[in-house]
Amino acid sequence: MQDVKSDIMTHRGSHFDLGVKTAQWMQQTPLLKNREQEWRKRMPRFDINIKETYNIFQLYAPHIWEEIMGMQEVLNLPTRQMLLNFAHYRFTPLKNSGCTVFLGNDYMVRNYDYHPATYDARYLLFQPNDGGLAQIGPTSRVTGRMDGMNEAGLVMAYNFMHRKHPGDGFVCYMIGRLVLEYCKDVPEAIQLLKSLPHRSSFSYIVMDKNLNHAIVEVTPRAIDVRYDKTCTNHFKLLTHENRNYTKESSDRLDRLIAHSPEQFSKYDAFKLFNNPNNEIYSKLFNSWSGTIHTSVYEPQSMSAWIALGENNQPTRFNFQHWLDGQSLELQNFTGHIDTELTFATY
Repeated sequence: MQDVKSDIMTHRGSHFDLGVKTAQWMQQTPLLKNREQEWRKRMPRFDINIKETYNIFQLYAPHIWEEIMGMQEVLNLPTRQMLLNFAHYRFTPLKNSGCTVFLGNDYMVRNYDYHPATYDARYLLFQPNDGGLAQIGPTSRVTGRMDGMNEAGLVMAYNFMHRKHPGDGFVCYMIGRLVLEYCKDVPEAIQLLKSLPHRSSFSYIVMDKNLNHAIVEVTPRAIDVRYDKTCTNHFKLLTHENRNYTKESSDRLDRLIAHSPEQFSKYDAFKLFNNPNNEIYSKLFNSWSGTIHTSVYEPQSMSAWIALGENNQPTRFNFQHWLDGQSLELQNFTGHIDTELTFATY
């Protein structure tokens, strides 16, 4: 068991300036060095095309391109290397991963399961002044988001399905960022997800301030939408796209359903997800599917909770108060994870 910590960053201003601030934060951590070591261990199985990536960002996310340029201003890296690490758009290493999501009456709870060495350990509150929606949540691969909420009250999380037969397109954490950056409600999120080019197969779970919700099943070849409250790591509609082995995902879904009655409070849901004894929280870190954090989002009250590791008390944020101009004094939050594997920023 080791103590772990996530930094909290706040920024009000332009995407370019956020990129500058993010790069300065990175320079205080071994994140980029660790990332370069990972690329040496496993060569990328995709291409980087600078011109086409620029064009696709101008079409879908010009503000995020400015953020990457702000980072480059500080890091002084070649554009190809910036795109490899931060653009998350792939042309043309298969690991298993988990993640579990439950949609309550007025909240979303999720466990983020993956490998600690990929984890930024940075929680960001960002209020742009040059376009795009303000967001709160943990960052993934610096510019991406694995879950979060925006100023319109739209909540997003995703669950891995598989990486068989990948396509040219954005990877999951950049797609999560695009949903939060540009969509105000569930219909807009579905429309955007249908229009984007997707690299791999994931389910994107969304809930908005009106408590509409949807689970959008996506592959590079197809997309379908179901209106359900639970999601693990297998498709229910695009079943022909599932992996050959889905028993662990199905069993975890059965445990979740068995433990979650119709009137299930957000506090009970958090405890269910965050306690390893319930077998929804996972300790399979060496298999790239250990639970790193548990998140809860309340779109109507604009509140966000997060806890690192197991059996932890969540850190809570009133996002609306911060949007209204209140400062945030908290600089980090901590937890305990039962593995010797370390975060990318350690």
